[in-house]
Amino acid sequence: MSKKLIGVDLGGTTIKFAILTAEGEIQQKWSVETNVLDEGSHIVPDIIESINHHLDLFGMTPDQFIGIGMGTPGTVDIENGTVEAAFNLNWKEKQELKKQIEEGTGMKFAVDNDANVAALGERWKGAGENDNEVTFVTLGTGVGGGVITNGEMVHGAGAGGEIGHVNVEPGGFLCTCGNKGCLETYASATGVVRVARHMAEEFAGNSELKQMLDNGEEISSKLVFDLAKADDVLAKLVVDKVCYYLGLACANIGSLLNPSFIVIGGGVSAAGSFLLDQVDAYFKKYAFPSVKKTTVLKLAELGNDAGVIGAASLALKFNN
Repeated sequence: MSKKLIGVDLGGTTIKFAILTAEGEIQQKWSVETNVLDEGSHIVPDIIESINHHLDLFGMTPDQFIGIGMGTPGTVDIENGTVEAAFNLNWKEKQELKKQIEEGTGMKFAVDNDANVAALGERWKGAGENDNEVTFVTLGTGVGGGVITNGEMVHGAGAGGEIGHVNVEPGGFLCTCGNKGCLETYASATGVVRVARHMAEEFAGNSELKQMLDNGEEISSKLVFDLAKADDVLAKLVVDKVCYYLGLACANIGSLLNPSFIVIGGGVSAAGSFLLDQVDAYFKKYAFPSVKKTTVLKLAELGNDAGVIGAASLALKFNN
């Protein structure tokens, strides 16, 4: 029997686990709640306990596995398998993940940043078609992503692939990073709402979105896209502005890297082809001529499974 992989997707509220074949097919999935109490000191023991418990449950042993891969928030030291400063996990001190999990499970362990890991998942088994040149952009509460070139994840000197902090509007909205005009401030779920509020102030026509904002009602990025699909004038202007910034960023990514695919995922991407078609139009407007012929924009395909699949792929390096 060929050996299996374990993928772990560590999030602020849930830890997702999967057992996969060496070819990346999910065979079992489960999840546990993330216990961030006591400075996150329960998280690693909970991961070890859950893996060991499920191996017992399935009648499996560590020698049947190539290894464990994990995606985590925070600043990751890939070589040493440690994580620092993951604030949504309440980790303030360095976490010795590799050492603890290898000792606790008897299996080899590899870790990377969660956005990078989702990129690896989409590249391996999703929209990236296992191509060697893939850039992944994820539109959630923020904007994250990962860059894969020559089949390898780009880490730079430590902060490579920070797509959300590509500057698309110098002097624009203030970002949590301290700069102004980052892509994240326009194209994330919170960014879409911010653009809507900003544009509503100067809009004078008839618009349901305008009325809702003027009345102090809560709105979401999904609502903005739904109203735009329903022909709301202000909502359409907001979506056009968001797609302009995304398309511009993708054109710049294309000119720098010329990936085969730029894959767009995350919650905002649920708007589907309505989003993608408009982003693609701006991409083609601003991209270098040969890039617009060779780089294809696609929607992500794996949804919530991207994290565990990408994490599992980290363990394949032990398969030598």
